[in-house]
Amino acid sequence: MAPYGSDDTTGTAQDEDLRPGRRKAARYVVPVAVVGVAAATIGLVPALADSGDPDLPKITAQQLIDKIAKSDVQRLSGTVKVTTDLGLPNLGGLESGLASGAAGGGDGSSADPKAKLTELVSGTHTLRVAADGPDRQKLSLLESGAEYSLIHDGKDVWGYDSKSNEVYHGTAAEAGKEHRTERPATPKDFADEALKAVDDTTSVTVDGTAHVAGRDAYKLLIKPKQSGTTVGAISIAVDAETGQPLKFTLTPRSGGAAVLDAGFTQVSFDRPAASTFDFTPPKGAKVTEGKADDKAGHGEFGEFGHSTLSDGKGADGKRAGGKPDLAGPGQGFGKGMEGATVLGKGWTSIATFDSGAKGGLPTGSSDGALGGFLGSLGDHVSGKFGKGTVFSTRLVNALVTDDGKVYAGAVTKDMLVKAADAGK
Repeated sequence: MAPYGSDDTTGTAQDEDLRPGRRKAARYVVPVAVVGVAAATIGLVPALADSGDPDLPKITAQQLIDKIAKSDVQRLSGTVKVTTDLGLPNLGGLESGLASGAAGGGDGSSADPKAKLTELVSGTHTLRVAADGPDRQKLSLLESGAEYSLIHDGKDVWGYDSKSNEVYHGTAAEAGKEHRTERPATPKDFADEALKAVDDTTSVTVDGTAHVAGRDAYKLLIKPKQSGTTVGAISIAVDAETGQPLKFTLTPRSGGAAVLDAGFTQVSFDRPAASTFDFTPPKGAKVTEGKADDKAGHGEFGEFGHSTLSDGKGADGKRAGGKPDLAGPGQGFGKGMEGATVLGKGWTSIATFDSGAKGGLPTGSSDGALGGFLGSLGDHVSGKFGKGTVFSTRLVNALVTDDGKVYAGAVTKDMLVKAADAGK
């Protein structure tokens, strides 16, 4: 056996050809533009580990997964470094601007978390996080000379942008209950999403140990067995004492730097000071009230402490069979789009839908320039399906055909063309 019980917890997978049969994808990420997909996958990135690997007792991959599932950290505080390198062109803010638009834009306030947190889609960012049970969390995005804070304190949710002196106020949809994240921000958020993607198309092993933020940790390695996916490997550093994920790294199959790297540079599991979660709008600040049905507080905070790996499961994230519920890849890495269907299996799953935009990219007198600009960013392809344009990042690719069909996934361009041809 390999060191630290690096056993493969899944059976041998066989790549499957794309089939005409389709299934509904209730939560699969399927944006019209590939930037939208990128916005939904923010946070898959690595922080530097301390030098000198610790000598820890041997553990199997399944035991380490169980340790994550049983982790019940209620209180913590620390600093998280997030770096995202999707390989998108630097076009003077266009990247984050499109991502913000794809994410919904919020209510127009610069303090609205729906828009603000999309800034994590590119570059390197520093976050301060704190949690004291399910009713109190705080996440602060540190910027040059400014800070954005998102605070959940009981029934109230506050967003504050110090640069514009704007405040967003909403009410938690279900105060007293866990609030899952739509925009991952901590290593645990990312780890939970990655574990949902584990099935028989995946190899899961323990890859030694590491020091992260002064803590001893095991390293869980997740690797797709299928060819055709752009995902190379996912590494999760898990705190040896608490089972809390401390670092998450996703590297592409093409090699090079991580696509996403999120890791604690400092962490404490002591209770944060009560004043951490206090907030009063500063004098002169513009305050925007969220809509009554705007479930602020639900979906904007990471699950700092609780260990539910998927909605509707027990507090320990387990099925009746005793193992964590690890749903297929179609359920992971982001919120879904209604009406989408999925072709294929596992890591080579491709989401598809009809955009209704005949002629492919936007054209016409009002938006023809936009269509031409977007077309210049993509690769023109053709096949049995006709013609189309592929938009690529280092992780997610999307094919928009001239008849308005969209095919998207963490797969190669050839896989997208194959999927479009199979649909004919």
